[in-house]
Amino acid sequence: MPTAPYRDPSRPVDERVEDLLARMTLAEKAGQLFHTRVTMNGDGTLAETTDGPFPRQGTTELLVDGRLTHFDLVGRYGIRETAEWVNRLQALAADTRLGIPVTLSTDPHHSSTDNPGTAFGSGASLTSGASFGSGVFSAWPEPLGLAAIGDPDLVEKFGDTVRREYLAVGFRVALHPQIDLSAQPGQARRAGTFGSSAEVASALVRAYVRGLQGPRLGPRSVAAMVKHSPGGTTHDHRPAPLRAAVEAGCAQLMPPTDMPRERLGFDGVVRTDWGLLTDASTNGEPHVTHATVTARAAKALDAGADQFGGEQCPEVIVELVRSGRITQERVDASVRRLLREKFVLGLFERRYVDPDRAEETVGAAEFTALGEAAQRRSLTVLTNHSLLPLTDRPNLYVEGVAAQTASLYGNVVADPAHADVAVLRLRTPHEARLTEILALLTAVPTLVCVNLERPAVLPEIAAKAAALVVDYGVSDTALLDVAFGRARAEGRLPFALPRSTPASEASRPDAPNDPEAPVFPYGHGLSL
Repeated sequence: MPTAPYRDPSRPVDERVEDLLARMTLAEKAGQLFHTRVTMNGDGTLAETTDGPFPRQGTTELLVDGRLTHFDLVGRYGIRETAEWVNRLQALAADTRLGIPVTLSTDPHHSSTDNPGTAFGSGASLTSGASFGSGVFSAWPEPLGLAAIGDPDLVEKFGDTVRREYLAVGFRVALHPQIDLSAQPGQARRAGTFGSSAEVASALVRAYVRGLQGPRLGPRSVAAMVKHSPGGTTHDHRPAPLRAAVEAGCAQLMPPTDMPRERLGFDGVVRTDWGLLTDASTNGEPHVTHATVTARAAKALDAGADQFGGEQCPEVIVELVRSGRITQERVDASVRRLLREKFVLGLFERRYVDPDRAEETVGAAEFTALGEAAQRRSLTVLTNHSLLPLTDRPNLYVEGVAAQTASLYGNVVADPAHADVAVLRLRTPHEARLTEILALLTAVPTLVCVNLERPAVLPEIAAKAAALVVDYGVSDTALLDVAFGRARAEGRLPFALPRSTPASEASRPDAPNDPEAPVFPYGHGLSL
């Protein structure tokens, strides 16, 4: 039997796409329009139960019965087990009628931030879209830290590292970078951004996309799915990073609102945010609308969406076509884009991964060293009242720092009264702890390091700390290396730190770094 043209790698991609599209049933086409979450068993086998929030159906049911071929893997797993699971999943797909390979995506995995609860080690909630924490991947600062460094060459190298580690495991779509601009303490979409400067975010997203995809999308690429596009007024700078991402050739977009393709000249894949059809929450915020699922799907397709994130109801698309509300040609337009990406990524020829190679590549010494160096560079020194750099082996009282790590730098004591210096690491501090924190700062010269995921209000701490440093996801070792003068902190604030929450809330949403009389302005940072 002759080989079907779509299976022949010597033929042009567009010819292969059209051949495969012509062979697909409506149900098979509908399945392509959904990109949902799946889990796996810890031993690398396919998860077929429906316990917990993901998935609502077993893996085989989603792929074979639902005809879905785009999945986002969530959960905690080892690298070898993940690679073996990918191969089992791809083998299942290969045995279907048309053998369309799976496109596997993931949220970020390369942050050193430790928020327990998600995949490949620690991270934010499964629905947040924030970094999962590096776990076994190389550990870098959050994108805010990369923005604090402000070096596009470093960001391209970071993107290339992510690409190489993802490819080894089988991830072919990165559900990042996120290009919203961080401006206010209470801003909903804040984690994973490049700060408040549209100019900096634009430069870094270009570099990030180049690192993930290379000069052009191809078999050694990881497709970048750029998230969101805030703003849009005539004098608003916030859409600039979106334009930069499109100019850089990003393969996919997840815009928060309708986005005419003509306005940006974008012909890649447009995916909706998660849970728009069935009211699943995103960042803890449910999508509130009274329209039916069918009406919502039709409206999204009318607006130019190609795929629904976090959803698994292809029967809705079948119903829309059979009722005449959506044409077959409209569905074909989206399926054509989705299939084309699979062919361009080389998935039909190279769907499987090597578990041995995956273990060698993920977290390799080369990548780990790059991430550790970036962590040190990203630290931002806001104040230093003759405390840093620390010398000799002082008596150290530590909170939020591992005592075992601190013991490599000084003599760790249990009582601040016996300390020469205190080192205090904090998440963005809450008022409930402020009295306790200020008491320590009064009792002993204290280096305070605050982890920032958004602009924080720190005037009291800034006034009393012997030195104030902010981080965007670094190890204790990185912090102490900088504190003891073994490494140089180069970070500059990627957003202004307001004097109060009301001052921040009074700032104009379309004017970055606008809080009145900030404690620290955008770009502030001391050199040691």
